Amino acid sequence: MKPIAPSELIINPRGAVYHIDLRPDELADTVITVGDPGRVAVVSKYFDRLECSREHREFVAHTGYIGKKRLTVLSSGIGPDNIDIVLNELDALVNIDFETRTIKDELRSLAIIRLGTCGSLQADIPVDSLVAGTYGLGLDNLLHFYRQETSDADQQIIQAFLTQTQLHSQSQPYIAAASPALLKHFVNGFHQGITVTCPGFYGPQGRVLRLGLQHPELVNRLTSFEFGPHRIANFEMETSAIYGLGKLLGHYCLSLNVVVANRVARAFSADSQKAVGNLIEKALETIEHL
Repeated sequence: MKPIAPSELIINPRGAVYHIDLRPDELADTVITVGDPGRVAVVSKYFDRLECSREHREFVAHTGYIGKKRLTVLSSGIGPDNIDIVLNELDALVNIDFETRTIKDELRSLAIIRLGTCGSLQADIPVDSLVAGTYGLGLDNLLHFYRQETSDADQQIIQAFLTQTQLHSQSQPYIAAASPALLKHFVNGFHQGITVTCPGFYGPQGRVLRLGLQHPELVNRLTSFEFGPHRIANFEMETSAIYGLGKLLGHYCLSLNVVVANRVARAFSADSQKAVGNLIEKALETIEHL
């Protein structure tokens, strides 16, 4: 097998993968991703023991234990482009031999769980409530750079989405499912539905400041979408990239979000930090025993 060139997989002098600055031995099999670098410590304060702490650019990582459960908490920054870095480098840490720069014969699967914030697209999913994304539907173009196959069932959801929303001028949407093995543990206390991932925070999520929008009815169209048992619960900027790359790489992925803005009611959380703290505590109660 031909080694992966140094230009393609960058390993720093201490033997860590370039962007997230972790060595293979510093990564746990269960990874929690958070957007905000400052939120890493908010999660790791619940650790009984901190084993490793690394920081490079916007990527902060803490690995430690809650009881006997080893966890890594890693900040991803914002957007699908950062998720491209995070997912590929996490996979490299477990599935590429850094000495020979070759793909290992036996591949490992990580459990990757996002704890993030989002905007609700349904009146009955109020601010401060929690959402587990059943699917990630991407309005970004990240997955189109990778070879992928879309099942007939997933293609039907995409076609229904395009027909109902009329967002044909955007890049072709893609869709990927959450890991059923993880999702089944987050039913009580969590709303469930499709999470739409947008490539930006303002126009791509239907916000108007000074610029007019190509699709001023975006929020209403997303809110009204339904296909069989599926509806769109929320949107943000990372989930579809995590689900899509996770599926291609063979990892188990789930996105859990707390609603800080309800775009239907035009309401924002009165205490978003408290709401995020509630998500972290509730998620860790379950993650510890996975």
